[in-house]
Amino acid sequence: MHAYRSHTCVDLNVSNVGQTVRLSGWVHRVRDHGGVLFIDLRDHYGVTQIIADTDSPVFSQVEALRSEWCIRIDGNVLARDESLINPKLPTGEVEVFIRDIEVLGAAEELPLMVFGDQEYPEETRLRYRYLDLRREKLQNNMKLRSDVVASIRKRMWDVDFREFQTPIITASSPEGARDFLVPSRLHPGKFYALPQAPQQFKQLIMVSGFDRYFQIAPCFRDEDPRADRSPTDFYQLDMEMSFVTQQDVFDAIEPVLKGVFEEFSGGRTVDKDWPQISYRDAALWYGTDKPDLRNPIKMQVVSDHFRGSGFAIFAKLLEQEGAEIRAIPAPTGGSRKFCDRMNAFAQKEGLPGMGYIFWREGENGMEAAGPLAKNIGPERTEAIREQLGMGIGDAAFFLAGKPKTFEAVAGRARNVIGEELNLIDKDRFAFAWIVDFPIYEQDAETGKIDFEHNPFSMPQGGMDALQGNPLKVLGYQYDLACNGYELVSGAIRNHKPEIMFKAFEIAGYDEAEVRKRFGGMVNAFQYGAPPHGGCAAGIDRIVMLLADEMNIREVIMFPMNQRAEDLMMGAPSEPISDQLMELNLRVIQQD
Repeated sequence: MHAYRSHTCVDLNVSNVGQTVRLSGWVHRVRDHGGVLFIDLRDHYGVTQIIADTDSPVFSQVEALRSEWCIRIDGNVLARDESLINPKLPTGEVEVFIRDIEVLGAAEELPLMVFGDQEYPEETRLRYRYLDLRREKLQNNMKLRSDVVASIRKRMWDVDFREFQTPIITASSPEGARDFLVPSRLHPGKFYALPQAPQQFKQLIMVSGFDRYFQIAPCFRDEDPRADRSPTDFYQLDMEMSFVTQQDVFDAIEPVLKGVFEEFSGGRTVDKDWPQISYRDAALWYGTDKPDLRNPIKMQVVSDHFRGSGFAIFAKLLEQEGAEIRAIPAPTGGSRKFCDRMNAFAQKEGLPGMGYIFWREGENGMEAAGPLAKNIGPERTEAIREQLGMGIGDAAFFLAGKPKTFEAVAGRARNVIGEELNLIDKDRFAFAWIVDFPIYEQDAETGKIDFEHNPFSMPQGGMDALQGNPLKVLGYQYDLACNGYELVSGAIRNHKPEIMFKAFEIAGYDEAEVRKRFGGMVNAFQYGAPPHGGCAAGIDRIVMLLADEMNIREVIMFPMNQRAEDLMMGAPSEPISDQLMELNLRVIQQD
């Protein structure tokens, strides 16, 4: 017999009754029924109930067992009495009577329990992550992550992509976040960087004549943490294609992601149609470029109904160039209590409040209520109701000003309204491509033009587009949103040096600066670069959605905490003096 096990803790069933078996695992739970000990023995695969009574030759040793001791047992497989069968376990029809036992690893008093659903502070969970990972939910999350990655790899190979690895140590490159720098011992005073993404390398792979590349790539960014983002490193499905249009990229990646979500949806529906929504429309309708389309609310511009109206605040605002009034419909939200609650939400978000109108049953049929309705009169109120398609029991909320100042709050308000009114279909994955991103933005105070989005995107219209107003230049850039999260970001690349130099010149970077920052890629583009494009999909976020988790750390094996610290391994740590001397570095203490 094998030194540790003849079966795993999920293998045994009634066909094994009468056999002598060997199992190894962890003591999940101990129950003492007065002279009979019942132990749930757990390994990676499942749980088997083992028992010992006073007739067992090792009863005294079994009595000493505690939670999370790692043990090996030999015993006889018995059929459970019919009344004691546990249908929730694959092994629920049998139990193993212990004949021999060996403690493989005793456990000290536990800082957190593996059995049960107790909540523990994140600091405790991360400091003892190896215990946290033994818990059923995290075991399932990590298995799901592994299965998702395997599925993605197979699906990419099936559509003729090949996997190539790109460097982990490279040159620093500004790509929207801070680099992690690595000092060079052989070149004192110089630094490598961990790649924020394989962006430049994958483009160089296309220049090298390879047609379809992908990689499950680690990426490193020194970022502030969020619930849906790791503060140090993450993994993405990175892909690039040559001789393609934007639609070709969509057609390549959609079946892969759709297949993965259908495979691991757990009964939730996956939308068949993935609409393409312009960045401008997404901001207008949803207040964000990563909308949750499970929420049916779509915001609208209602400025004309307030021009010259009796509501002086809105009427005066509309005299300013670029100002708008937008409405957020709230089906079934037509109560003063709910409207006041949403007004308080807006005030917490830093706005003076949100105007509102709600429609209710009156003496003479439907009537509009709320301060706005009184100020603008029945005719304008009715026009708003008709535009928004509202009826009795519905409400609408209004925000005013220059869209940039309130769009984000409007988007969050839309989400809150959808949640509170139970408008969101939680058993659905809803996708949308966000397209036509503007390449440039203008600083409101200085008037300086800078890149708003990816500077390497090919402008729509090529060089001709760069001759006019830069704020109207759109890029062949796109994101894929799912349930309120950005899952994919990509672009058709700017592969022509002359267009790239012009694009950067508009943002204030001369050719010398571009060559200095991106010399490797610019040089390569001078030797017959093909048109190419691609995207990257966040593995962590995909698994987070599939696992129905709200925090990305629940699907990462060994995550950092909110302060970018590894409490388990003690990182970051202070270097020893010999290390600093080898690297010709000196640490300057902060006051």
